[in-house]
Amino acid sequence: MAATQSGAMPLSEEEARRQLRRAVIASTIGTTIEWYDFFLYSTVTGLVFAKLFFPESDPLVGTLQAFLIYAVGFVARPVGAAIFGHYGDRIGRKATLIVTLLLMGLATFAVGFVPTYASIGIWGAIALTALRFIQGVGVGGEWGGSVLMSMEWARTNKHRGFVASWPQFGVPAGLFVANLVVLATSQISGSAFLTWGWRVPFFLSIALVGIGLYIRLSILETPVFAKLLAERRIEKAPMREVLRRQPKDILLSALARMAEQAPFYIFTAFIFTYGVMSLGVTRDLLLTAVLAASVLEFFTIPLFGHVSDLIGRRRMYVIGAAAVGLFGFLYFFMVGTHNPGWIFAAIVLSLVPHAMMYGPQAALIAESFTGRLRYSGASMGYQLASVIAGGPAPLIATALYAYFHSGFAVAWYVFACAVISVAAAMRLGDYTNKDISREYDDVHALHDHGHAT
Repeated sequence: MAATQSGAMPLSEEEARRQLRRAVIASTIGTTIEWYDFFLYSTVTGLVFAKLFFPESDPLVGTLQAFLIYAVGFVARPVGAAIFGHYGDRIGRKATLIVTLLLMGLATFAVGFVPTYASIGIWGAIALTALRFIQGVGVGGEWGGSVLMSMEWARTNKHRGFVASWPQFGVPAGLFVANLVVLATSQISGSAFLTWGWRVPFFLSIALVGIGLYIRLSILETPVFAKLLAERRIEKAPMREVLRRQPKDILLSALARMAEQAPFYIFTAFIFTYGVMSLGVTRDLLLTAVLAASVLEFFTIPLFGHVSDLIGRRRMYVIGAAAVGLFGFLYFFMVGTHNPGWIFAAIVLSLVPHAMMYGPQAALIAESFTGRLRYSGASMGYQLASVIAGGPAPLIATALYAYFHSGFAVAWYVFACAVISVAAAMRLGDYTNKDISREYDDVHALHDHGHAT
């Protein structure tokens, strides 16, 4: 059936296809820009922030302090999910996504202007913390809207996993661009990079925001939200309502992400500290390896999103969670050899089990929530994981290594995250190939929410 817009004639098949393409491109480019901003901060944290903003601390303590500021961005994500989830379900996906892009981009641009400890003392770290919080709020609202913008324009139920995986593509794309820019600017002599070179990537973000804004202004609202608007089924307080109606799905979504998010930030952020300080490898080797891993995910994320359409969202996700739990031990064995080739291979391969989860994850989580509460529920479930998984992961990994002096202690942490995720994912509903345009609690719905299999 052709898509419709509220108060308008149904769109032709050709126009619906065009809108789907625009929505996917807008979501993917938008998330690429947002994640460029976010990963840029994480990459620079491990390389220079400890030296510039905590110069009087022991190197390991300074790193922990820098990662504490890094973690603030994750704590802020559920705040962004609550704020923008509310507006995404109240005023629409498109308008909300424009605001999140501006918030994230301007905060990142401002990081480039923050004076260091040598100029204003501890106030530099305080300013970084505030801007990192704003970044986190923007990202907290971004993911849900991007996924829904693509997924709710999907023309059939059979390709939703593949379509929803494209905003996920923004993660490796953003990671790639961030590391590429840092790699390029780090070719500046050491003192110059520490003095001003690290600021250049943050300044560049303002140009990317302009591109993303132009693209997002050209898309229509999704058919699912337009239908809700036409039927006057908009909730007054969607976040409160989803917490009342679907609290289990929010919690399970967060726990299911433990195996995806915590290992990801260990493999791509903690490795910069661990590799340079403990393994003695060069910054450029680590940056190049993360770049190569990002390129591999360009292909594996949509691939596993597609596979989830064939074998089921939940099954694909559980396979990925089990894989990462086992791979953690192989990863730290490989990097523990101190051989640059093995270290490079370990980093590149680490994002394969990640893609096995990240490809189907968008649809798995978003499909778990009924349409009028979907932005709020999916955003909160997804972003709560930032507090329990992504944010603490580099801190926990650094602390475990400092205490045990072994990478295998970190591998056991990865394994524990995988066990939790497998258990949680097995209890999530699977809506692969089912109709999500109907409200799950509508007595006339074809598939009642409680009977998803």
